[in-house]
Amino acid sequence: MAYTLNRTIAGAAFDAVDQRTRQALAGKGFGVLTEIDVSATMKKKLGVEMAPYRILGACNPEMAYRAIGIEPRVGAMLPCNVILRQVGDNVEVSAVDPVASMQAIDNNELKRVAGDVRDLLADAIAAI
Repeated sequence: MAYTLNRTIAGAAFDAVDQRTRQALAGKGFGVLTEIDVSATMKKKLGVEMAPYRILGACNPEMAYRAIGIEPRVGAMLPCNVILRQVGDNVEVSAVDPVASMQAIDNNELKRVAGDVRDLLADAIAAI
């Protein structure tokens, strides 16, 4: 089973795709709670250069509230991570597939919520 929803944006600037991604996520009710600049961290901690790579921790509060109400420990698997990475002249955007990540939890009601979240993330990725 694939574990991410992916889209490649050809010939676009990394920061422009970042902005478009945030806007698309907001359009589906997600806010960005956390941001990790992996490239900068690797440079600082290991002294290595790598292509731009950023992780956005996205959360749709309504969906998170529903999920936590069904399965209180599901917070260990939140927020939904969305990565942006430079691949040559392109920027790849990948969002976690919540259905795939919830396979470890035996709760059909939670899996239905994960399906709803996947649909929202897929729409956001398509809108970038």
